[in-house]
Amino acid sequence: MPTITIRTGQLTAVQRRAIAVRLTRWLAEAGSKAAHVTVCFEESPAGTVFSGGMPAEALAAGQGALPVATVLCRISPDRDQQFRHDLARELVRLLPGGEQMPLVYVEFLRAAPADVWIANHGQLWRADQPEASAGRPEGWPAS
Repeated sequence: MPTITIRTGQLTAVQRRAIAVRLTRWLAEAGSKAAHVTVCFEESPAGTVFSGGMPAEALAAGQGALPVATVLCRISPDRDQQFRHDLARELVRLLPGGEQMPLVYVEFLRAAPADVWIANHGQLWRADQPEASAGRPEGWPAS
């Protein structure tokens, strides 16, 4: 169940949706079930991210682009270094102006299915327990 949190300057709803759809498609092509992909966005207002003691906006030097993005990817421990490299590269490409951004920080955390809990309308199960799938809506993960 890849879960990706993108923290950057203000994005429109259209931009967030486009990123989420493209990222979900990329992950599906890499073997994840589309219904298992979760993409979260957090806004990082001006003056809240610093690099080397300087506000991230100083890195953009008037370019008008988003100055910085931090991305946290929670992925299966089974994913190898090549997958992480390719996903990081894709994330940079997906961000508006990503390849022109002064700083994009991508970090990977390995999340074993046994450490992931999911609740749907009060029914709670662990992601590694497919037998707990009774009552789950269609498309929800079995593991």
